Amino acid sequence: MPFEKVRSILVDQLDVDEDAVTLESSITDDLGADSLDVVDMVMSLEEEFDMEIPDEDIETMKTVGDIVRFIEARNE
Repeated sequence: MPFEKVRSILVDQLDVDEDAVTLESSITDDLGADSLDVVDMVMSLEEEFDMEIPDEDIETMKTVGDIVRFIEARNE
């Protein structure tokens, strides 16, 4: 499941506790990501899942669940 990989990336990049990363976690509000963190996160996700994430899609990703659903939809 993509959630485990996404959580691992977020834990490493944002230096947050694994338990803090849930599907409902807000990337900026709950996990404290700033714009640079988001750019780094997107690059890591693109590399991990071998996909390109368009800027307009990045702007709609507010929670960890949004990221996971995007990846799952692209991998169907």
